[in-house]
Amino acid sequence: MLEKKTNPDGPEAVSFGAVREHRPCVLLGVSGGVAAYKVVDLASKLAALGAGVKTVMTEHACRFVGAKSFEAVTRSAVFTSLWSSPEEHKSTHITLVDWADMVVVAPATANIIGKAANGIADDLLSTTLCAASHKPILLAPSMNRNMWAGAAVQRNVKMLREAGFEIVGPVEGRLADGTVGTGRMAEPLEILAAIDKMLQK
Repeated sequence: MLEKKTNPDGPEAVSFGAVREHRPCVLLGVSGGVAAYKVVDLASKLAALGAGVKTVMTEHACRFVGAKSFEAVTRSAVFTSLWSSPEEHKSTHITLVDWADMVVVAPATANIIGKAANGIADDLLSTTLCAASHKPILLAPSMNRNMWAGAAVQRNVKMLREAGFEIVGPVEGRLADGTVGTGRMAEPLEILAAIDKMLQK
């Protein structure tokens, strides 16, 4: 659970309360969208609030932001491939899911949404999502407004909601292509609020 506090140096902040037997363990999935850079801030906030954070990045996510950025703010290794070295053999998608209290994917691109909805498991993140159906999963979509409004994406989102996935955003705003519309990833504080709500269940 998150406990709201007043920050004298800025806006209202939150921190994980002492109501849980252990600190929340959040498995953070990062897919290949421009908003990936904002997720470093989300990871930093989660770690600062006392959560354990492990990060799984897709190949395309690594083109937008470096794995070292997540390692620095979470003080934890970042996982990018199903093919681990022998000394990392135990750090598979199964052990990552077993470790996690919940899974958060931000940004959630049309690609990863489609894979999750249709059971496609062809990289570490999509395979992890396939193995995590029994865990709370939160998606923070981010994409072009026409992609978000498209029939295929909306069908996939509907399937995921029916499967128990939670969705936060997207919101209306200026998008990476310069247009204005719905498709912008929810801000880190909004995602944190959604995480808090899910951890209370």
